[in-house]
Amino acid sequence: MRTARRTLQLCVVGGGTGTFSVLRGLKQAFADARISAIVPVSDSGGSTGRLRDAFGVLPVGDARAALVALADEEGEPLLRELFTHRFATGEGLAGHNLGNLLLLALTQRLGSEFAAIQSAGRILRVRGSVIPVSREKADLVARYRGGAVVRGEALISEPTELPTGPIEAVWLEPEVQAAPEVVQAIEEADAIIIGPGDLYTSLIANLLVRGIPEAILSSRGVFVAIGNLMTRRPETHAMSAAQHIREIARYAGRVPDVVVQHAGALPKEALALYAREEEFPVEDDLAELEKEDVRVVRADVANVEIARPQEGDAMRRSLIRHSPEKVAAVVRELLRGKGVVE
Repeated sequence: MRTARRTLQLCVVGGGTGTFSVLRGLKQAFADARISAIVPVSDSGGSTGRLRDAFGVLPVGDARAALVALADEEGEPLLRELFTHRFATGEGLAGHNLGNLLLLALTQRLGSEFAAIQSAGRILRVRGSVIPVSREKADLVARYRGGAVVRGEALISEPTELPTGPIEAVWLEPEVQAAPEVVQAIEEADAIIIGPGDLYTSLIANLLVRGIPEAILSSRGVFVAIGNLMTRRPETHAMSAAQHIREIARYAGRVPDVVVQHAGALPKEALALYAREEEFPVEDDLAELEKEDVRVVRADVANVEIARPQEGDAMRRSLIRHSPEKVAAVVRELLRGKGVVE
């Protein structure tokens, strides 16, 4: 068990709305913990992709969302709202997120994306740190059964045409090296938490960076995977929970010690909308992993409210999301069971 004097260190790996929910819940549940959010550098869609293409900067959308999730709730709420404000109209501005533009401006003023994110963290009084997985940007590439190859996170996540078969392999072009701060955060973590989120474009995209699997393997922290609620037609069509976890293990070089999987009802209205897109609740077949000494925690971790799209956001977002409070409560209990917290 950790000594009372040592700060609990939690490392969350991922991107998108799933990581946002986890970070926000952990921030509220672990008041004295040091939380590190590791976000991908291969995002190529939406406002983030437009800024990346126009200015050659690292994609900042996932970093911005993580900053907002970890921001001080007692601070000025208008600041958090500004970092999430999206322009619905305006030539050249429609679809852009103001927080992304602020991070771009800070990057130009301070000379690097890392310095910009640190500065934004101070402005928002962030609890912990947000770190891009690498200091170099890269493109995510996927090969599908049948041999088709698609380059670009946005085209994998939101393809113009649905793939004819499942993803067989993913990699980054060019190969990039993990930022030293990321390796340190993973190696020193009491718990490494990956998920929920789009399996390949938000989660595994981080694991493809050189040095990340080695850091996860060498870390003594508990490796926790939080399972997705729904399949995603372009990425994980008909994939079961165990298949999700085996893909994470394949690229992480380590099987998660614990898997948290939702058990309970989901909003029927949202399920009907998902079904139109051939997307369904992830099948729980994790018993096969339990036979391999993986601990599976089944609990109600879903938010009962349907998430509504933000005006001006052209990207497709999840309607059913994890509850920050429920996820954090489950994480606290499992860490207590592991002797990590009292």
